[in-house]
Amino acid sequence: MSDLPAIENIRNIRLKVPLEVYTIDGRLIAQFGNHKRIPVTIDHVPKTLINAITAAEDDRFFHHYGIDITGVARALIANIRSGDISQGASTITMQVARNYFLSREKTYIRKVKEILLAIKLEQQLSKEKILELYINKIFLGHRAYGFAAAAAIYYDKPLEQLSLGQLAVLAGLPKAPSRNNPVTNPERALKRRNYVLYRMYTLGHIDRKTYQATAKKPVTASKSLLVTEVDAHHIAEMVRSSLVSEFGQAAYTDGYRVYTSIDSTHQAAANRALRHGLLAYDRRHGYRGPANTLDTARLVDSSYVATALANANAPSPLIPAIVLNVAPDAVSLALADTKRVVLGPSSWRWTKKSIDAVVNPGDLIYVIDSLDGLLLAQRPEIDGALVSLNPHDGAVLALVGGFDFARNKLNHVTQALRQPGSNIKPFIYSAALDNGFSAASMISAAPVVIEDTLGNTWKPENYNKKFFGPTRLRRALSLSLNLVSVRITRSLGIPLVTDHLERFGFSRDRLSTGLSLALGSASTTPMEIARGYAVFANGGYLIEPYFIARIENRDGRIVRYANHTILCPACRPNQSPSVQIGSGIIRDRRYARRAISPENAYLMTSLMNEVMTTGTGRKSLSLGRTDLSGKTGTTNNFRDAWFTGFNRDITASVWIGFDQPKELGRRESGSRAALPIWIDYMTIALKDKPIHPASIPENIVVARINRHSGQVTDQTDPDGIDEYFVMGSEPQAQLSVGTPITRTSRDDTESNVEKLF
Repeated sequence: MSDLPAIENIRNIRLKVPLEVYTIDGRLIAQFGNHKRIPVTIDHVPKTLINAITAAEDDRFFHHYGIDITGVARALIANIRSGDISQGASTITMQVARNYFLSREKTYIRKVKEILLAIKLEQQLSKEKILELYINKIFLGHRAYGFAAAAAIYYDKPLEQLSLGQLAVLAGLPKAPSRNNPVTNPERALKRRNYVLYRMYTLGHIDRKTYQATAKKPVTASKSLLVTEVDAHHIAEMVRSSLVSEFGQAAYTDGYRVYTSIDSTHQAAANRALRHGLLAYDRRHGYRGPANTLDTARLVDSSYVATALANANAPSPLIPAIVLNVAPDAVSLALADTKRVVLGPSSWRWTKKSIDAVVNPGDLIYVIDSLDGLLLAQRPEIDGALVSLNPHDGAVLALVGGFDFARNKLNHVTQALRQPGSNIKPFIYSAALDNGFSAASMISAAPVVIEDTLGNTWKPENYNKKFFGPTRLRRALSLSLNLVSVRITRSLGIPLVTDHLERFGFSRDRLSTGLSLALGSASTTPMEIARGYAVFANGGYLIEPYFIARIENRDGRIVRYANHTILCPACRPNQSPSVQIGSGIIRDRRYARRAISPENAYLMTSLMNEVMTTGTGRKSLSLGRTDLSGKTGTTNNFRDAWFTGFNRDITASVWIGFDQPKELGRRESGSRAALPIWIDYMTIALKDKPIHPASIPENIVVARINRHSGQVTDQTDPDGIDEYFVMGSEPQAQLSVGTPITRTSRDDTESNVEKLF
């Protein structure tokens, strides 16, 4: 038999182990691969299981040399008499040979190969190693390969926690995984288990009392779905796609363990915040009716009801329910766990309808568990996204790409190109600060009519339809005045503003070439927006978001660490450290590129802090923190709602909208639709975290100005306020620290700009 595997192939047997994805704190997110397998070493296998396996499959395993002559002779006689190959008398070693190296066809040639290979295995490997291979390889039904995987699937426990009866059930599966399956055929499984127990008793592994007591117990196995600890489907898919690109199909079988940058606490908070926020939006826009309607005549059939509920699976917090009875002030429901509950009028009051106009017997509906009890709900038609980053290294702390991955796999964080609306304004204001404006600059917010070369006119308006006179830059951003943003962009020029936005990582190809850029008509993703705001949070650096922290192989060896960028405080704006490569010098990609100066980053952080305290983000005051900055975003015709905010430690962006863009509805601004989601997330993300305000750069000074005119004033002015300036650009005034200052000889660009308006 020259085609038998070589000795080195036997020694280097590799099990197919699925890809596993974890959070940074070691909690399971997902598993990919057709083979559900949990490899174990023989020293971690319970002795009781070894006794059960050998009793059921090969009681002379530790005494023969690969084949059992008596068993083979018995099987040969039986096959000759029947004229068929119905018995094999395979030892455990022969089963290992067949499962690892041979096909399962029933021919005499294959049987001879199996015997020869079994002898070869016994010569090269120890009994313990052969048994370990068997325990990890054998198919035991429901995609379970190996006994540890079967323990997880049938009992949701590790092997060492299984009882004698449970181990006997598993030991009885190799002979016929389908026929003896404890889930699909519990009666056959019971008989097979008791046979294994009897064999263990006759071989002296257990005593008579134990055998009889265990044999009387029922089979309690149930198919357990893969128990993931963290709901992060979109991140799991991002990891899967990345590893398949890098390792090909081996990603599914080579046992890679991927530790993502995701923090399990952050992810749970993000899931809850986004889903509850979308459900709240959905309630504001009325009840659309049941998800499905069942045959009322079959509601008495508990299996019919259970199947319908199982098929209506939905992500938390939605709970499927079936309406059994409807009364004027009560609705009786069946839930998936066979419970019966009753809803009162408060549960459907939000629909503003009578109960008979809301539900009927047989309706499949959803409810959610609120502080006041169960509340009628529905799958939202709207969708959304939330992404959170560590602004210092780009680690993705949490990512929710949509309401329900099972229903819509589009990752809205990375794949949905939407208009950012007013979320773009901080980047435009940043350009203004780099080009002659200051936080005290007065800009007109009066009506403006813009005419293009073709004679078409555009009349931009503020969100609230109101018009303002000259307004300080700081106040204009806090109120999100569109007309101020338009005037700034027109003054600076589209090319300059576009150049500045590119510094924050935005693609020039997706930036508008007209003044509508000032109002967020570009196409961006929530990830790009979060990355851009992280520049303000970290003091001016453009980081590269990453979601894979490290990859380990099946042996626990690190295959790859995250190659994330690091900050370089010594770098000048628009530069980063360079390295000599041969005769050339290139930018060292280990370091993040500085996008804006520390002074610009600080001023913008201060301006956006004003948004949170007196402007469109003031709902965030409920968090009780002073170190938060951010900006709302609402697009034209209310098609997209955004909120992006940060402190020095976390940057998070929220978007909600419809996949097929349409109006969100009257008053569904970023402040109403997106900001509450951000607040809910940050409530958990910042819990027990100390307030961490931005550091003030050395070149920032404070001057006293009048809040209405923006002009220099003194401490006696009742309308006087302190304002931050870059040293050398401040108005001639007295510093708050008492040091007199004078304007530098630079051009009075700010005054020139103001005259334009």
